[in-house]
Amino acid sequence: MLISTAKFELNKKNTDYKSIAYFNGLNALRFFAALLVLLHHNAVIRPKYGIGEGFGWLGIFRDGGYAVSFFFVLSGFLITYILLKEKDKTQTISIKRFYLKRILRIWPLYYLLIILGSIIIPFLISYFDIDYQIPYTFHETWYYFIFFLPGLVTFYYGHHILEPLWSIGVEEIFYLLWAPLFKFIKKHILLLILSIIIIKIILSIISFYWDDNSIETYLVNTYKFEAMSIGGIGAYMVFYKGNIILNNIIFKRYFQIPILSIILVFLLFNVNIKLKFWKAIFFTPIVSNYILYLLYVYLIICISLVDKSIIKLRWKGFKFLGDISYGIYMYHMPISFMVIFSFKKYLLRMGMISNFIIYYALVIGGTILISLISKLFFENYFLKLKDSI
Repeated sequence: MLISTAKFELNKKNTDYKSIAYFNGLNALRFFAALLVLLHHNAVIRPKYGIGEGFGWLGIFRDGGYAVSFFFVLSGFLITYILLKEKDKTQTISIKRFYLKRILRIWPLYYLLIILGSIIIPFLISYFDIDYQIPYTFHETWYYFIFFLPGLVTFYYGHHILEPLWSIGVEEIFYLLWAPLFKFIKKHILLLILSIIIIKIILSIISFYWDDNSIETYLVNTYKFEAMSIGGIGAYMVFYKGNIILNNIIFKRYFQIPILSIILVFLLFNVNIKLKFWKAIFFTPIVSNYILYLLYVYLIICISLVDKSIIKLRWKGFKFLGDISYGIYMYHMPISFMVIFSFKKYLLRMGMISNFIIYYALVIGGTILISLISKLFFENYFLKLKDSI
């Protein structure tokens, strides 16, 4: 979700999978994932405020969690590849530089949202007497937000306007651990990644059979380091076995069509499919998560590296939307509530279809506009510092 792709393309005539600096198409995937999160949250919010469910029964409006899982897999893939590449070229990892780059990319917008959602928006809600109750105060929760534990605000206080920040906290802790592990575990990176996956499987099994609402169970289910590790395995295989992987039969077009179709159908209609084999594949506890993570890795590699991929996603507009996808993810909840409280009385006078179209046009359009302004006049300042490192 948060890693920018790089700035020049792979030389296809002299393929060197240890020197890739741009993964084509990933900006588009990043945007679509952010859009799925936006659609999911709004499908939940709209009925609560009497605006109507619209088409909330469709799978595409209920896949926010799966989209966040894709962000985790993508982050694990890109971060692992970056670290492998640095280690191969310099024989070490600059932890200071790694942390500084992540700080400049993630922290400014993260802390801006905390200020907006914990201080400014509550003040405006009180001042204008808006019918919305934030379930916490900044005094009660500031340390959770500041130390990248926003998920615990949801756990202890319930749903709220800054709820999407939980995934940023998960990624930040992952980044905090990943670079030092890569630096000090020199020759057994794959074993490290597999160990994390095995440990997480064991914890997930214990959590599943424990089946309670304890903080331990919540943390096991929330900190999806296994998704990032699966992405890391994908990066490891591309880095060290790229020619073998990319020439494998599984990336031929006659395999791409069914596999990519399964992913597409899953993201659009998964909850509407009642077939037993489908439920066994995608709704078996613990196991199905790993199947989905592996499908995401396949999607990432196929879209970005396979020359004869049936899906290219090279339109320049996707690059633009992918560049602001972090903002789309971060701003969409405040924008959604702003649309609800500003236009609710007008939306209620409309028919279901008109209500649905105008509502999502306002939310999506407003979120993209604010994300663009944020990128141009706020985030880019820090990104230029990041690029200079």
